[in-house]
Amino acid sequence: MSCTLELITALIARGEVKVSDHGYDELAEDDILVRDLVRGATDAEMLEDYPGFPKGPCVLVLQYDSDGSPIHAVWGIPKGETSPAVLVTAYRPDSARWTDDFRRRKK
Repeated sequence: MSCTLELITALIARGEVKVSDHGYDELAEDDILVRDLVRGATDAEMLEDYPGFPKGPCVLVLQYDSDGSPIHAVWGIPKGETSPAVLVTAYRPDSARWTDDFRRRKK
């Protein structure tokens, strides 16, 4: 697990969570519930780590909703801050762009 993901899961466990405006739009578009992402954060599998992202460190993770369907979520921490964990975006991965297990981008 990356340091960024460890920090994010600790923040989520303490209830220090914010959803970005973009995140809310994407969740609504793909019919994803915030509670599924918050509850499943401790089991999130890191796919890509962006510790030097200009807006603050973030990670792309694979999570699952309450029905067991895969979701990709980007969680971050605002640059220069220690809290909150921000759900930047989340979406249902496209099987045409991702491997069958949704863990790697197709080339």
